[in-house]
Amino acid sequence: MKKYLYNYIKEIDEKLKDEKIDKKDLVNNHLTKIEFFQHERLIHLLVTLFFSIFMMVFLALSLIHPIFLIIFFILIVFLLFYVVHYFRLENGVQYLYKQYDEMLKRMKK
Repeated sequence: MKKYLYNYIKEIDEKLKDEKIDKKDLVNNHLTKIEFFQHERLIHLLVTLFFSIFMMVFLALSLIHPIFLIIFFILIVFLLFYVVHYFRLENGVQYLYKQYDEMLKRMKK
């Protein structure tokens, strides 16, 4: 998803440099893509929250039996990678908002 998002961002940046492109179609398509990426962002947020909850559950279970610490540490590793992924997705979507604002400015000219 990261590669797809950043390729799309580059494509839009290049199209914004071209003054001959139809801005209205570009804006409509861009809004649709933003909706898709927002949905993806929501799903990743929910998965991140569930990983956090499971991690806390296994931390509590490790008080009962130390073997649960193994699963807890595995979940920490997955959660760290997932937070990094979510961070990149979040920043990419916020950049799409900036691109949208730039499109609206150019349409008003």
